[in-house]
Amino acid sequence: MAALNHLAKDSGQLRPAHYRVERRRLMLDDVAPMNHRLSCLTLTVAAWLWGGTVRAADLPPNTLSAAEVEAGWLLLFDGESTFGWAPRGEARWAVADGAIVYQSGTGAGMLSTTTEFADFELRAEFWIDKQANSGVFLRCPTAGEITALNAYEVNIYDAHEQWPTGSINELARAPKQPATVGRWNTYQIVARGPQLEAQLNGQRTVSVRDDKLARGTIALQQLKGEGNVRFRNLKLRPLNLTSIFNGKDLTGWTVLPDRKSVYSVTPEGWLNVKDGNGDLQSTGQYGDFLFQLEIVSNGQHLNSGVFFRALPGQFWSGYESQIRNQWQGDDRTRPVDFGTGGLYNRQPARRVVSTDHQWFSMTIVAHGPHLATWVNGLQVTDFIDTRPPNESARRGYRAEPGVLSLQGHDPTTDLSFRNLRIAELPPARK
Repeated sequence: MAALNHLAKDSGQLRPAHYRVERRRLMLDDVAPMNHRLSCLTLTVAAWLWGGTVRAADLPPNTLSAAEVEAGWLLLFDGESTFGWAPRGEARWAVADGAIVYQSGTGAGMLSTTTEFADFELRAEFWIDKQANSGVFLRCPTAGEITALNAYEVNIYDAHEQWPTGSINELARAPKQPATVGRWNTYQIVARGPQLEAQLNGQRTVSVRDDKLARGTIALQQLKGEGNVRFRNLKLRPLNLTSIFNGKDLTGWTVLPDRKSVYSVTPEGWLNVKDGNGDLQSTGQYGDFLFQLEIVSNGQHLNSGVFFRALPGQFWSGYESQIRNQWQGDDRTRPVDFGTGGLYNRQPARRVVSTDHQWFSMTIVAHGPHLATWVNGLQVTDFIDTRPPNESARRGYRAEPGVLSLQGHDPTTDLSFRNLRIAELPPARK
């Protein structure tokens, strides 16, 4: 995914799904870590080498097009690992042929994201046989058993007499029983406040309102421990985000005084920071939230960061999602100084996805002690803060709301930011 997304951007812009990539821009360090997926990439790479046009439909499974990245989509599954997921129950899961696969005979159970989401559009592809009984669960509890009573279950079981595939169990029955066995099928699910809607293979099956659950994890089910079920192309787009930068001036933001960084708004409507050190803080404060923004580093290996749950008026006091597009040698899985998206002094990015002089997206999700980041739609950190509580996240665990801040690091700093938007998560369940 990383190779496709940062190669898909040229001239410093995220471009639509139809784009061209010149031969000189294909960098071996992007493709080498995905050798086991080269067969999927052959035609796409050939198109790049010959200056051809790559369409979103030509991308391998479990990747995002440039247009999807620009729209804020996140990969919940990278096609290679279960990073960002955790099993619950006896069922065990593996990755095979670009899909999350239930390991036959390991018992019943779930595979759940470690991150909570509130309002979103979810896309998922599934394959199931006649024996298996499964489902996609929404707004699940963060720990313990997951059921149709403490989460929303979009069922996958054609033979169910009351809730056939496409139903939301206990809430809304699909109008007819579709034939999904033995082939890949697509769910498109929208959860927006109390409104829930499901589409199966492009046809709406249910639309219902229910307000008992407002946030939670996403989970995949193997109910009986029998048969086989697989999932791939699990993608989520957060909804109901609010802009916190107007593109005209620094309204809603405060520059900490007596520092060297210069914060300004460019003619294009981007927020720019030069020189350093410095700190620009939001006037709003946020505790549990999902924050998305786009960033470009206008120099080589520049150092900056996005702070959150920071103390208002105090310099560099919160958690920091690092910005540094640098890695060791040709290996993007070995970040320098935690790497872009890494949680500084807590957890390095598992891969440096972004590249200097090219716009990239960053998503930060914080709820309670759990912190996670995505860069260009790929999850790069998954962290739980187990330190004792402290007023400052620099010194211990902080759950209380705090400001967001954009860092000017040093005299070389020159970065721009745009499309800053945030959604506060509803209160956690009791």
